[in-house]
Amino acid sequence: MPLNTLLARHAHVTPRKTAVVCGDRRLTFADFNIRVNRVANALRGLGIGKGEQVATILDNSIEVLEVYHAVAKTGLVVVPLSPLLRGDGLSNLLRDSDAVAVISERKMAPHLDAIRTGLPAIPDDRYLLIDSRDTPGYRAYHELVAQAGDSEPAFTLIERDDPFNIIYSSGTTGLPKGIVHTHAIREAYCTGFGLSYRIHPESVILHSGSLVFNGAFLTLMPAWFQGCTYVLQESFDARRMVDAIGRERVTHVMTVPSQIIDLLHQPDFDEQHLPALEMVCSVGAPLLLEHKQELARRLPRRFYELYGLTEGFVTILDRDAPADKIGSVGVPPPGYELRILDEGGRDLPAGQVGEIVGRGPIMMPGYYKRPDLTAAAIKDGWLHSGDLGYVDDDSFLFLVDRKKDLIVSGGVNVYPRDIEEVVVRHPAVADVAVFGVPHERWGETPVATVVLRPGVSATPDAIRDWVNERVSARFQKIDAVRIVAALPRNVAGKTLRRVLQQAYLDGENP
Repeated sequence: MPLNTLLARHAHVTPRKTAVVCGDRRLTFADFNIRVNRVANALRGLGIGKGEQVATILDNSIEVLEVYHAVAKTGLVVVPLSPLLRGDGLSNLLRDSDAVAVISERKMAPHLDAIRTGLPAIPDDRYLLIDSRDTPGYRAYHELVAQAGDSEPAFTLIERDDPFNIIYSSGTTGLPKGIVHTHAIREAYCTGFGLSYRIHPESVILHSGSLVFNGAFLTLMPAWFQGCTYVLQESFDARRMVDAIGRERVTHVMTVPSQIIDLLHQPDFDEQHLPALEMVCSVGAPLLLEHKQELARRLPRRFYELYGLTEGFVTILDRDAPADKIGSVGVPPPGYELRILDEGGRDLPAGQVGEIVGRGPIMMPGYYKRPDLTAAAIKDGWLHSGDLGYVDDDSFLFLVDRKKDLIVSGGVNVYPRDIEEVVVRHPAVADVAVFGVPHERWGETPVATVVLRPGVSATPDAIRDWVNERVSARFQKIDAVRIVAALPRNVAGKTLRRVLQQAYLDGENP
């Protein structure tokens, strides 16, 4: 089931079915396939060959989807990069990935101009902009594509182990690393997640998060395989998303926790107003229990949660999981294995906290050009997550925290997530992040940064006192609370605790 055959198959079998909706643009499978063929032939016409890397630095758009499909047809490798990158952060990834072409947009031109002299592998005629015809030093993507042929690109033998993309890690800890996904891995996304999320050819998938984030592929690939209609929003807005779900009769959406919090502020985000909706999945960061329970009340038997690593291991909390398991992140899907290990690498019994280790059919072959980091992450065929958790007697996985976020206060291990679950129950709190700061007596002490619910007020001291009356242990008491408008997050939706921690120590707003 090579990826390069799927779009042409849908264009032949269901040519008039809507393939992509983005803003006011709607394309059938036949029309979309022609566009993708032109992109594939245009990239080939630039002299880019199988196995060479093409970087995209784009906001959500039909052009991103075109490139993803075009590289699948030609054996090129796509490197999706965030348009939020600047300076060394951008140039380092373009060099590290060995990109030989860049497809971007006009707003990125000044930032690319500043680093182009340090990117000798990218010829001048391979800087393409999708929204400009007259930017000096750049070629117009759409002009180039319009001049290319619309027939299927020349046959390229693509093997299952050939790379399809390099996804750079979100970088919450350390330097970002290039995670290689092969065609076989993306094929496993097509089938495995399609089955797990009950996606079928009549499904309508909506996505409003960044297509740079690997979480987008959890529904993109099954849609690609099944020939679903894919509704892409250029950016996330809770009101626009709810309206689109109703208007397009969307069945499946993939979200990150911050989006769910905003969606829960919409009174019509519920079963009554969105009867076609079959799945709301949370991914990217743990969703707090308070939010899970509210979502399950609003949309019974629609909530899924995925815990996983882009490197290649997941568990899924299914919509039909028992009610007493909602605090977990589910179990490994068929074909995946999970272990909980102590510091010495020994397996721990149910109920004991250790490192989450797993393996499965989507595990990366390695980090791009970093065998040292690969060897540290994959040991004896098992992927080590750096996350802490435990399994119960029924093999459901419960997250505790990341090792690096652990707070050691007075010699006791304090898990920020345990405190966050208490803080978010405060009637004025919409979202929270807890982290440790130095303390003369205890070594470290927890503090909390919170976002208030719209139209609700509370003082930091009042929240602190309320929480400290309700935590289960003295060492979980928070020393202080800071109120902010929003928590800083990366493209994967993970809260940047270290940014908050540094801002707190510096006495600044993050």
